[in-house]
Amino acid sequence: MHTKEEIFNIIKDILVKDFSCEESKIKTDAKLVEDLDLDSIDAVDLIVKLQSKINQKVDPEDFKQIRTLQDVVDAVEKIVNNHH
Repeated sequence: MHTKEEIFNIIKDILVKDFSCEESKIKTDAKLVEDLDLDSIDAVDLIVKLQSKINQKVDPEDFKQIRTLQDVVDAVEKIVNNHH
């Protein structure tokens, strides 16, 4: 089971290492497109990388309404905690 803080840290790690996002910009209220410069392809890549980190299948539908990093954390938290 992952806490929201653990999930946030996993996502932050991916964003810094794989997407070259500035760590200072990675906050829960950061908007994926406007603040972090992620496009829809990046979002799919992020989901794929998250799947391997949390060992869960992620339904892209769960991520359709995602706008901020907090939305990602909440969606992932729901997935990992509902499948255990």
